[in-house]
Amino acid sequence: MSNKEKLKIAFYWAASCGGCEVAVLDIDEAILKVIEIADIVFWPCAMDFKYSDVRAMEDGYIDVTFFNGAVRNSEQLEIAELLRRKSKIMVAFGSCSSSGGIPGLANFYSAKEIMDYAYLETPSTVNPNKTQPQVKSTVKEGEIEIPTFFGRVYSLDQVVDVDYYIPGCPPVPDQIVDAVLKLATEAPEKGHVFAGDKTLCDTCELEKHDKKIEKIYRPHEIIPEPGLCLLEQGIICMGPITRSGCGNRCINANMPCRGCFGISPNVIDGGAKFVSALASILDVAEEQAAEEITKSILDPAGTFYRFDLPKSLLHGNIRKIEEAIK
Repeated sequence: MSNKEKLKIAFYWAASCGGCEVAVLDIDEAILKVIEIADIVFWPCAMDFKYSDVRAMEDGYIDVTFFNGAVRNSEQLEIAELLRRKSKIMVAFGSCSSSGGIPGLANFYSAKEIMDYAYLETPSTVNPNKTQPQVKSTVKEGEIEIPTFFGRVYSLDQVVDVDYYIPGCPPVPDQIVDAVLKLATEAPEKGHVFAGDKTLCDTCELEKHDKKIEKIYRPHEIIPEPGLCLLEQGIICMGPITRSGCGNRCINANMPCRGCFGISPNVIDGGAKFVSALASILDVAEEQAAEEITKSILDPAGTFYRFDLPKSLLHGNIRKIEEAIK
């Protein structure tokens, strides 16, 4: 395959931890297969590229952009729109881009609450002048401008058109290579998710005995019995509502699923569905007993909506829901 025939691909890192960038390198020797079929034309995390380089490209010049991270501020929105315009194919790469991810949990709070806590209220903060970031500030060198912090976190497809999804926190190497090779040959139908269509429970090899539970444990509070369903041992495992395709890596390490591959295709709201699944296996006869068990879940919102709050039915706007109920 000549250079002219190679895919022109781009990577971009928005509101995320950077694990997706590392995941690209985790494909190890398979990178040689990628190099044979693709040239990287934009990857500011790894190479010396500038936004001006992208702006100078013709629209549609990039064949595939792998965009990781949610959209949290005005710079990320601007680059998402720019890369969408310059790319034939836009791929939401990783949980944060696909469904909001862990940054999306910020949607339980307003932008002001987040700023006040970070710059005024944390125990280690010393800020007598109560200084907070401003979009524009004047210093001796002149005026500087930083991105505007949005009032909520968005998944990529909430701000631009997305062609494909590669979920995971981060995506796994086989999944990444499979996606690149397929996009280089015969791309699947638009909207395709490079993961399984079943739930993780459907592919899990741990034994299930329809056992009821009387107590919920955090992972460090119990040594699970090997070979048996973790949920049936009282450990919160998001397998019943999570899309398969990760290779059951956490389960194989005797750790519960956190839900990073997103909700399975037949689930509308992951948190609500999991609460229903959990309720069905609680061995309680009275409401008070059920309350005592559920109190042991220290962060139900962060647990049940860890990776997809921005795309859930809640949309992270829990306060409006509470006000409506009142």
